[in-house]
Amino acid sequence: MITDNQTNTLYLADCLIKKQPAFFERFKKVLDDHSIKPKYLPNTKDIWAVDYMPIQINENKFVQFNYNPDYLQSKTQLKTISNVDEICSHLGIHPIKSNLTVDGGNIIRAKNKVIMSDKVFKENPLISEKDLIKQLKDTLEIEKLFFVPWDKSDAIGHADGMLRFMDDDRVIINNYAEEKPEFQRSFRMALNNAGLDWEELPYSPYKNKPYTSAEGIYVNYLQMQDVIIFPIFNQVEDDIAVKKMEQIFKPHKIITIKSNEVAQKGGVLNCITWNIKK
Repeated sequence: MITDNQTNTLYLADCLIKKQPAFFERFKKVLDDHSIKPKYLPNTKDIWAVDYMPIQINENKFVQFNYNPDYLQSKTQLKTISNVDEICSHLGIHPIKSNLTVDGGNIIRAKNKVIMSDKVFKENPLISEKDLIKQLKDTLEIEKLFFVPWDKSDAIGHADGMLRFMDDDRVIINNYAEEKPEFQRSFRMALNNAGLDWEELPYSPYKNKPYTSAEGIYVNYLQMQDVIIFPIFNQVEDDIAVKKMEQIFKPHKIITIKSNEVAQKGGVLNCITWNIKK
């Protein structure tokens, strides 16, 4: 399947301009400075583009999952769900439809494997685990599918706030040293059982107000062809995180952007972007 480092076209929700004007201006300047010309998804109702837009399997094939998150079920929140059929039609994209309930932010991709948080089983309760795994693998056209434990303190439960692939056999993860020992152990055991090695980034959301803020979650960066745009938050951990990324992805330049405003809404750069290969 198409991986982040193969993508060359970036889409943003058109509502990002109005909902996050100060951040948008900074982000647009960073993109312009590095010759990235974003396109815009029309008539969007929230900024979290990666979650509701289709998953790209190859240059001409997309899969659209059912986007109906359990955390958006109040009357007010349901109004924030965009009409993906209309958006795709406007873009000239005709994705294959899946009845499985999956958020795009919970799909972490390598060439022939995917990692998800195991919240996906809760979101599809009428399907047995065995059948759900088979359907996901068949739909995504991958050989290997791995699961990491869902941190129940995070109602959203997306894997893109937990880890990212460096390559097919290595991942970057949060340093969960301050989490409960049981969660730390089960998380690392899941990676070990998947045959994956890992590097750690700082993880410092513990003093956030509101507690749902994603400030201090560095692993939620934007990666495209030869470009990584990396969130910083005016925290002491910023420099540590940037230096670590520079070591991991040398010689690629790590481009930073202050991301507090958007993080305070619950997501960071991977969440607000939909990057594909054309």
